[in-house]
Amino acid sequence: MSALSAKYRYRIQTALTVLACAGLTACGSFKGMTSGLGDSKINPVNWITPYRIEVVQGNFVSKEQVEALTPGMPRAQVRDVLGTPLMASVFHADRWDYVFTLKRQGAEPQALRLTVFFKGDALDRFEGDEMPSESDFVARLDSRRKLGKVPVLELTPEQLEASDKKKPASNVAPVATPPAAPSASSYPPLESPAR
Repeated sequence: MSALSAKYRYRIQTALTVLACAGLTACGSFKGMTSGLGDSKINPVNWITPYRIEVVQGNFVSKEQVEALTPGMPRAQVRDVLGTPLMASVFHADRWDYVFTLKRQGAEPQALRLTVFFKGDALDRFEGDEMPSESDFVARLDSRRKLGKVPVLELTPEQLEASDKKKPASNVAPVATPPAAPSASSYPPLESPAR
């Protein structure tokens, strides 16, 4: 039994020695391979990037929405046009801030800001970044590969006739069955009886 355990012990020691040597060799070759390469595309570390989720925060306000604002509009109407503000401070009751940020992998972060000022209940003025139109913004978001032309999702009259011919004809009219009556059930009381 002792010879068998010594045999296994020797195999484990050999395996650990080989793994340690391979690890040290890999560290040395990795350091030598990546030193001096920096941001080079040759560097294998640059081939693999971690996945970063898209972070969308705030209210997107389009150019069309800003154009719909006119001085003198009541607060409720401004809220209907722009939506609920991201920031409405107690200390700045006559100011609403609409902030929108978008962070995506492989693209520059986008940040848009619009500030709306009120006098009493009426819109006084608004200022902020130049907002993109909805179509421009959607085009800016769509950075994925294009799949080509979208096919028409309608059948031509010839295709409709061909599909009708493929259906088996049924000579028997369907028999309508009346819905089953609900069975009488007794349910336990919702509240326990008073004591």
